[in-house]
Amino acid sequence: MATAIVILAAGQGSRMASELPKVMHKVAGVSLLGHAMHCAARIEAEKTVIVVGHQGEQVSALAKSIDPDVETVLQKDQNGTGDAVLHAAESLRDFDGDVIVLYGDTPLVQPETLQTMLDCRAKGHDIVVLGFEAQPPGGYGRLVMQNDVLKEIVEAADASETQRAISFCNSGVVCASAKTLFLLLDSVAKQNTGGEVYLTDIVKIANSRGLACTAITCAESETLGVNTRADLAKAEAAFQSGARAEAMQNGVTMTSPETVFLALDTVLGRDVTIEPNVFFGPGVTVENNVEIRANSHLEGCHISNGAIIGPFARLRLGAEIGGNARVGNFVEIKASQIDQDAKIGHLAYVGDAHIGAETNIGAGVIFCNYDGVSKHKSVIGKGAFIGSNTAIVSPVHIGDEALVGSGSVITKDVPADALAIARARQETKAGMGKRLMDRLRNLKAKK
Repeated sequence: MATAIVILAAGQGSRMASELPKVMHKVAGVSLLGHAMHCAARIEAEKTVIVVGHQGEQVSALAKSIDPDVETVLQKDQNGTGDAVLHAAESLRDFDGDVIVLYGDTPLVQPETLQTMLDCRAKGHDIVVLGFEAQPPGGYGRLVMQNDVLKEIVEAADASETQRAISFCNSGVVCASAKTLFLLLDSVAKQNTGGEVYLTDIVKIANSRGLACTAITCAESETLGVNTRADLAKAEAAFQSGARAEAMQNGVTMTSPETVFLALDTVLGRDVTIEPNVFFGPGVTVENNVEIRANSHLEGCHISNGAIIGPFARLRLGAEIGGNARVGNFVEIKASQIDQDAKIGHLAYVGDAHIGAETNIGAGVIFCNYDGVSKHKSVIGKGAFIGSNTAIVSPVHIGDEALVGSGSVITKDVPADALAIARARQETKAGMGKRLMDRLRNLKAKK
């Protein structure tokens, strides 16, 4: 059966002490809203509708930047979760399938959990609610179960003493057919004329109509909602803990896992070794047998089989590192292709360049790729040797097996097999060094 996702993202972020809408704050390099949308994509939802409110234009623009096909609808007044879902009714008027309601500030719900809810729906349950065990249950709404039947959801403030003892709590995530969901919410709205409409009220009405309601269980960490900066830090910690554990289970070695930070979309191959204090921004793919040494920072890059990165290396957007290449300490690479077996050992900047296979880039080499207005690309051929402290003023082409002398400033193309030296001729004047220093010391002593 087809599936649609409704993401509620209308809540304000005042407790975040921020000018940004709450759902635009990030965990693992991705906005909270992006996490919910990623989860929807993972279960291959046919349609996603996002209900926006506070600073809705910003939130809508973010959603469209992630997926141009999403639809956003505006909830002007905050009249409860049920009212928010009803705002999506028109968008799903002709949708014949299941709807799952998610929250834009709850980033850790897993697609496998949503699939379990859909499977439960397929077995004949009309309403499926996602719950979790909490100790203590505190202020969460309680899921009142009778065998495997969910009888009602009771808010903590309205719960009896017996109900407050229940540890099975409501996450707010609900799954039902579109027709059932909106019919029940219409009934809730009619019973609460002038008041707030709560999504949780559909369970009691559904039971009164003989519909089958149940709840499934997930880990409490999946349901963590973000309302404060402290919550944001908790969500980050929970994500990182799970992502590290999954990576190690899949064949990645981390010598100090608690110091490695991954992004939502980080892809790590088998037999990758990651040393302490490595940070992965969005868009990093690492193939098998790669070694990433300590204190390196990577984002928007691809690293091929057998390469060694770092320590203290920075790979920026568009860095493509070939198989068995070496990128050493204090090397920064941006928008550049580094071919197989090339070596950039230390203290270099490579921007907007193509480095050929087996080429060696010496210490202190910089690519002068920006003229103040535009970026320019340089190409270095196979097996070339670029001497230390060379400045390559792009755009230039240096041929295969060419040699560039140390300290050169290269402004013109260098043919294959050629030697290029572009530096002032050294002059040595006997005794001049001592005479000059003596003069300077005398001048200083007279002051």
